Amino acid sequence: MFDLFYQGGPLFMGILTIFLFIVVLLSVYFLYLIIRKEYKSLDLTLKKLNFIKTTGIYALVTGILGQLIGLYSAFTHIEAAREISPVILAGGLRISLITTIYGMIIFLISYLFWAALYYSATKK
Repeated sequence: MFDLFYQGGPLFMGILTIFLFIVVLLSVYFLYLIIRKEYKSLDLTLKKLNFIKTTGIYALVTGILGQLIGLYSAFTHIEAAREISPVILAGGLRISLITTIYGMIIFLISYLFWAALYYSATKK
């Protein structure tokens, strides 16, 4: 697991991990509010729940940005080398997908948390 973290690049993988922590913390906070019904306005709480989805979208976009920056760097090196084997190219493309996959997983987790909390808050 740590190997994938370092292969994906510590900068973008670290940023994505921060987004994951934010999603989890926000979800736990809103779950606490919903279970205890300690909110002033249900409408305002439902609007604030969108922070969870928004953070997930930022994680997805950050993952895609990490992939694009990695691909740009790889293509620059390939251009300088002039000749490269397909095996090395495939390995580089596989590594460039790590940040995108991680960002997509965080997005899916955030959307599932949002849907569960939204349902919990609106059911009567």
